[in-house]
Amino acid sequence: MHFISPSAAMPLSPPVLVPASQMACVAVVAQAGPAGQQPPEFVRTLVNTLPIALVLLAAYLLLFRPEKEKQRRQQELLAGLKKNDRVVTTSGIYGSVASVDRDGDRVTLKIDDAANVKLTVTLGSIARVLGDADSSRTTRDAS
Repeated sequence: MHFISPSAAMPLSPPVLVPASQMACVAVVAQAGPAGQQPPEFVRTLVNTLPIALVLLAAYLLLFRPEKEKQRRQQELLAGLKKNDRVVTTSGIYGSVASVDRDGDRVTLKIDDAANVKLTVTLGSIARVLGDADSSRTTRDAS
């Protein structure tokens, strides 16, 4: 904490207690005009709104933008879904796509080829499509 002494033009004003973190802002505002004059209104408005603008910018960059990117990637994944793709649902069920009904928002998965087990799920419940590396790894792990 630093004390800023009142100017000679205001002899009755007590000293103002300003936190050290705001001293840079006070120094900038104090340089705006001659001693004893108030800084221009736009400078005070800028100093008051700048922290709010920085918080909003940080929230956009850290929260909203990554979430929109994740949604865009999921939409691309679902748009490229085709028959015989190996997929994992959000509930952890592995299967191969038997058919895709985009109008009905349904996907039929083949769970077990030997017993001809099929399961119909919503298109949004597909979590990811397994690539060649993932499917070969799961095949080796099952043996």
